[in-house]
Amino acid sequence: MADDRRLRILSLLAAAGGSSASTAHLCGVCASVSEMTGAGIMLMADHAQAGSICSTNDVSALLEDLQFTLGEGPSVDAYAQARPVLEPDLANPDTPRWTAFSPLALAAKARAVFGFPLQVGSVRLGTLNLYRDQPGPLGGELHADVLVLADVAAQAVLDMQAKAHPGAVPLDFFTGGNLHLVVHQASGMVSVQLGVSVEEALLRIRAYAFGHDLVVDDVAEAVVSRRIRFDPADPS
Repeated sequence: MADDRRLRILSLLAAAGGSSASTAHLCGVCASVSEMTGAGIMLMADHAQAGSICSTNDVSALLEDLQFTLGEGPSVDAYAQARPVLEPDLANPDTPRWTAFSPLALAAKARAVFGFPLQVGSVRLGTLNLYRDQPGPLGGELHADVLVLADVAAQAVLDMQAKAHPGAVPLDFFTGGNLHLVVHQASGMVSVQLGVSVEEALLRIRAYAFGHDLVVDDVAEAVVSRRIRFDPADPS
């Protein structure tokens, strides 16, 4: 049965060139197979989000940006826990979670959200993120489809990376999503300014953005342009 699911998904990808399909087509197939309103793929490493490589619509893109900015949400948990994270009713969850993410996701009209880790062997690459504009569980057959879909998507991402020049990021990763390159550059600068790790610096940038009601990319651009400097003597 799993082989049948895999062949069906691979045939949909092959409609746009198989392993050469774009990230946009990959995300589109993910949304179609899972029967979701939208889908996105986020790359992650060492529990830090590298950024989104594709999303099917504005809401999907916003949900990925929110999780990058806030450091919480289904994709963050799915990656950290190496298992699917399912929230069929974001407005009325059995267990309240994501106190910062959930209200903003609901305001964007997302009512159900699902995160699946992208993993090849023991290596986790990121997450497949799905949302629906109506509440409801991911039924048994669809859940089985998405498990196979996540495996196929993980391999597709690896194939895209393998076709890029050694040490380079595939061009389609830039055109199809948002890798937040300025944020990673700013994290390095703040790391030096505060004498902390890059991971801690990213947390400081996120906290500044959240505390000042700003987008994390805008704070990062201000750091890079030296309009904002983090001072270790400043307790704030």
